Amino acid sequence: MSLAVRVIPCLDVDEGRVVKGVNFVDLVDAGDPVEMARVYDAEGADELTFLDITASSGDRATTYEMVGSTAEQVFIPLTVGGGVRTVDDVDRLLRAGADKVGINTAAIARPEVIAEITHRFGNQVLVLSVDARRATDQPSGFEVTTHGGRRSAGLDAVEWVRRATELGIGEVLLNSMDADGTKSGYDLEMISAVRGVTQVPLVASGGAGRLEHFAPAVEAGADAVLAASVFHFGELTIGAVKDALRLAGHSVR
Repeated sequence: MSLAVRVIPCLDVDEGRVVKGVNFVDLVDAGDPVEMARVYDAEGADELTFLDITASSGDRATTYEMVGSTAEQVFIPLTVGGGVRTVDDVDRLLRAGADKVGINTAAIARPEVIAEITHRFGNQVLVLSVDARRATDQPSGFEVTTHGGRRSAGLDAVEWVRRATELGIGEVLLNSMDADGTKSGYDLEMISAVRGVTQVPLVASGGAGRLEHFAPAVEAGADAVLAASVFHFGELTIGAVKDALRLAGHSVR
């Protein structure tokens, strides 16, 4: 019996508001994060992901407050990422009410932080967030990017996931920067390539636009499917996505 596929709405948060753009630019306001979290919980989301997209530069206090308010009202697992650099950052987010914490840029800069965090809290709390795009100069054909996809990290995305898995990561959130916000479907080739080098749960992100996009991501190797704008603007519901997955023969909660 395979585990149920998780359906996860992602809330990109900027200064306490949910925003959404295409390829991380032209951001538009999509609402209040706590209110939206409550709606998604009621709709049957399996988890929620908050990505604080300006945390690396902005003020963290807003995030802790938002996580705390959400955790008080929503009882599904909450993953929070953005600007996480140290064991102390993880500690504060977990105390605020996060169940899992996403790390991205800091792990690229200093990979040993992965082991430091998982040694203290266990690997189930740490999600490696990988913003990857197609790149002909990398062996796998995919490279890691930072700064919202604006800069190349000079790392092969598949090799980076393999290494991070060895260092103790508990889950991978794989976001296709090429597909992000385009609604043209997940990058199946990328999902499949990453699945080949890690056994940890893999969350596919970037490109969801229609109901028929979700099942192929699972078939390519994803354990969970994440989407943002299609849920925020009411184009698709959590229930409809679960029905589509069920129809395709996948187990959902």
